Amino acid sequence: SPGFHVVLGNEACDVDSMVSALAFAYFLSKTAHSDTVTLPLLNIPQSELVLRSDNVFLLRQAGLSPELLIFRDQLDLRALERAGRLRLTLVDHNVLPSDSYLEEAVVEVIDHHLLEREPNPTCSVTVEMVGSCATLVTEHIIQKAPEILDQQLAQLLYAMVLDCVNMDPAAGKVTPKDSQYAAALERRFPTLPPRGALFQSLQNAKFDVSLNTEQMILKDMKVVSETFNVAISVLYITLEEFFQRVGLEAELSSCCQKFGFDLLILMTISFTESREPIRELAVFSQSSRCREQGNRLASRKKLLPLVKAFLKEQSGDRCPGPGEEEESDVPPTPMNSLVEGCPLNEGLPQISAQDLQEKFSKLE
Repeated sequence: SPGFHVVLGNEACDVDSMVSALAFAYFLSKTAHSDTVTLPLLNIPQSELVLRSDNVFLLRQAGLSPELLIFRDQLDLRALERAGRLRLTLVDHNVLPSDSYLEEAVVEVIDHHLLEREPNPTCSVTVEMVGSCATLVTEHIIQKAPEILDQQLAQLLYAMVLDCVNMDPAAGKVTPKDSQYAAALERRFPTLPPRGALFQSLQNAKFDVSLNTEQMILKDMKVVSETFNVAISVLYITLEEFFQRVGLEAELSSCCQKFGFDLLILMTISFTESREPIRELAVFSQSSRCREQGNRLASRKKLLPLVKAFLKEQSGDRCPGPGEEEESDVPPTPMNSLVEGCPLNEGLPQISAQDLQEKFSKLE
């Protein structure tokens, strides 16, 4: 039986994570000389792709059918790991909080978030705080196998302009390396869509809010599990607009109960007329509280480590239950806490090696 080298993006599966997984898996498939099957794996169930309208837009623009992609509920990573047939590369994240049983299989990391991994001589780590993980993947390809770059691959990688907010320094995301490799793609492929036009198209697709509340929360969400089960979701709408949704409190309560969230942190992002980002923060538990975030440049990438640190500090404290007096700043833990119903933790159906090889060969 063949082994599998899976390139896994993060559980938010935003454009940057999807592109990084697709592009780096393609790079490995073209440069690795072994019988191992190399696969990009989108870290969401297949049914959730439709919630990521910007991902769907980019795939359509690059001429890639979503039917060719492989999703988390189509491949049993646990079974492959137990059989000793799995090698794992992480892109756009560097730890596996929900999948710690896969840690032994991790052989490489490419990421632009705060490094949380413990050093391991068997795992190559590239972590650099650039604006987009796709920038680091582009660097990897141009330095090691520039001959594999074609228009389609460049079009995917060029989506780095979204995470880098159109390479605008005022947004606080872009770095010189991001600009360097965006320009490198532009020089090699002058027929790429204009930078501003691509950014605006992806932005328009990303800010499509014709979704129900649960879909909006799942669209761009990460989960931290320490003392509490905490979901951090990015909403592409102002907090004021979000609070005007009919039946919002009941929908948020239902979502927390369904997925076992003790706390739901909602980070909204919108833009002023001069295109400066406005970030707001709301925290929901059994009772909802909202606070404005003073630092509008602070994205989830910066907030997530702070939340994790807070949870570790609280590990010795008990959160009061429903009906009890609150003795700290932590909202009370709902009765539905720690339900083990997260879609990514359910049993996953098998898909044959031949099916996967046929799928991925169509991407080449």
